[in-house]
Amino acid sequence: MPKTLILSKPVIAITGSAGKTTTKEMIASILRTRWRIFASYRSFNQHTCSARNAKRIRPFHRAAVLEFGMGARGQIRKHCQFIRPNMGVVTNVGTAHIGNVGGCVRGIAQAKSELIKYMKQTGYLVTNADDLNSELLETKKFQGTIVTVGIKKKANFQAGNIRYEKSGMRFDIQLDKKLQSFYIPIYGEHNVYNALNAIAIAHKLGFTPEEIRSGLASYKRTPHRLNVFRYGRGLTLIDDSCSANPNAVRAALEVLNKIDGKTKVAVLGTMLAMGKYSSEAHGEVGKCVADTGIDYLYTYGKKAQLIALSAIRCGFPAKRIRMFETEEELRRAVLACLKPNTVILLKASHKIGLEKTVHYVKERAISKGWKQLI
Repeated sequence: MPKTLILSKPVIAITGSAGKTTTKEMIASILRTRWRIFASYRSFNQHTCSARNAKRIRPFHRAAVLEFGMGARGQIRKHCQFIRPNMGVVTNVGTAHIGNVGGCVRGIAQAKSELIKYMKQTGYLVTNADDLNSELLETKKFQGTIVTVGIKKKANFQAGNIRYEKSGMRFDIQLDKKLQSFYIPIYGEHNVYNALNAIAIAHKLGFTPEEIRSGLASYKRTPHRLNVFRYGRGLTLIDDSCSANPNAVRAALEVLNKIDGKTKVAVLGTMLAMGKYSSEAHGEVGKCVADTGIDYLYTYGKKAQLIALSAIRCGFPAKRIRMFETEEELRRAVLACLKPNTVILLKASHKIGLEKTVHYVKERAISKGWKQLI
């Protein structure tokens, strides 16, 4: 192994089953209000990226903000062997890549705990108080400071009065015994958690509420992650085609349900890296679809058919479900959904390639006379 890069400046590593990239971008946006920093690029988060990033951090960078992805056990340890973090965030412990760690959530928690074991042991760690699976994280031997974020349970950084506003979310939080209001330009309660992670880090580093507010309001959204495109006559497309696991799909369906529109259509593709948990995972999503009460469900890919079958078992009308195995058929069906007061969500694992369908539908919508507003 190469010599580990150990820096005295803030080195912030973010891992978790969902929300890594968004949390990283929010933290980076806040820190940039005052500092020149290094941040890992988009969602390039393999341990090989950390090897390259270690060579790119310069003396003039006041901090480094890094995303540590995990596809299997040992990979977060490798991240830490290239660059040792002194601040860490574990966004949550879900089911992404569960097939690579024995098919159980405890395996995911153990793999995520590598950040806690191999970061600076007297450092600063942020975890999610509302995430039951995060209780499986191995924190007992950690000698540093652990703070929590939450909405439902009591936490060190707890959001309240959460509301949907035009193009984003607003929430309140007590900081230094004063109630502060923050806005993020992206939908979803799950993104409030990501913002809380960013606030917890920035507050520790001495950033003011005004700097935090400015950074959160102007952070750059990552392509294909809950990007909302609005057209005339109430047509809305939600592009969330970058990744998918049961937790992330539930969050996207919540956003679909909240956005104004008469007709709601969910286009859901196969979720990859689920291993032996795959059938159960797709079944969970089908139940969620039925519980959410959207109007139409389209599935794409063989495994995604399990979503449809589960939704039917849970009471979703079979006549409002269509299953597709070819991209061409799916595109024709989505184009037929381009009608006034309709909201269409497209979500799948990145390797399914659903972002190409998003791009195609957006181009065709404009060519058919749908004026893009946002």
